[in-house]
Amino acid sequence: MSNDEFRAALSRLAAGVVLVTAYEPPLSPEGPRGENAGMTATAFMSVSLDPPLVLVSVRNGSRMDDLLAEQPLWAASLLTESQRHIAGRFAMKGRISDRLLFEDIPYRRGEASGAPLIGGALATLECRTEQRVEAGDHTLVIGRVLTAELPSVEGGPLMYFKGRYRQLGQG
Repeated sequence: MSNDEFRAALSRLAAGVVLVTAYEPPLSPEGPRGENAGMTATAFMSVSLDPPLVLVSVRNGSRMDDLLAEQPLWAASLLTESQRHIAGRFAMKGRISDRLLFEDIPYRRGEASGAPLIGGALATLECRTEQRVEAGDHTLVIGRVLTAELPSVEGGPLMYFKGRYRQLGQG
């Protein structure tokens, strides 16, 4: 089986789209201020109800992988169909700095994690890493959910299917 065959088969699995975020604290009180980081994820799932656990898959060596190896607190915002531009922005290869990516996106800082929680998301979760599992070219980050909120009652979920962002009901 080739990588292309594997990718084509799994592109038929519809997935919700999540923005995973974390706050990178400053290295020192005198140094530059801390920075928000974000990553679009479609490999995100519920793991356990008791205790409440979720899992996100991050590419080894990515900015988010490096940050979550050091920072145990992070968040996930489940994006709505009207937030496709946010998903695309944080999924770009060779993108601009995270600071600029967050510039015109409404968010508030989570009280438990310090991570950005995206305004208008279907749901937001603040998490603390419980376990990291190396799995091929990715790391599975399992987080205990510290808070869960439902900021938006409008709109449906943003989905990813056959290599494109979709809405429920689209073919």
